[in-house]
Amino acid sequence: MPAKSAAQQKAAGAALSAKRGDTPESKLKGASKQMAESMTETQLEAFAHTKRKGKPENVSGD
Repeated sequence: MPAKSAAQQKAAGAALSAKRGDTPESKLKGASKQMAESMTETQLEAFAHTKRKGKPENVSGD
C-alpha cells in the first residue's frame, strides 16, 4: 500500500531506518514510532518507497 502523503512517507522512512538498526528507536517520535512498533519491515518499505511527487504534505485522518 503506498503512502497517501509526503509526511506519511517520511515517517515510514524513519521507522524503516530504526527497524534496520540504522537509527536508534529512541530517536523516533509520533507517527514514526507507532509505525515502527506496529508494521513489518516489508510494509514500511512499501510506504517509504512511495514517490512524493504529487502527494500532499499532510492528509486529514479518517
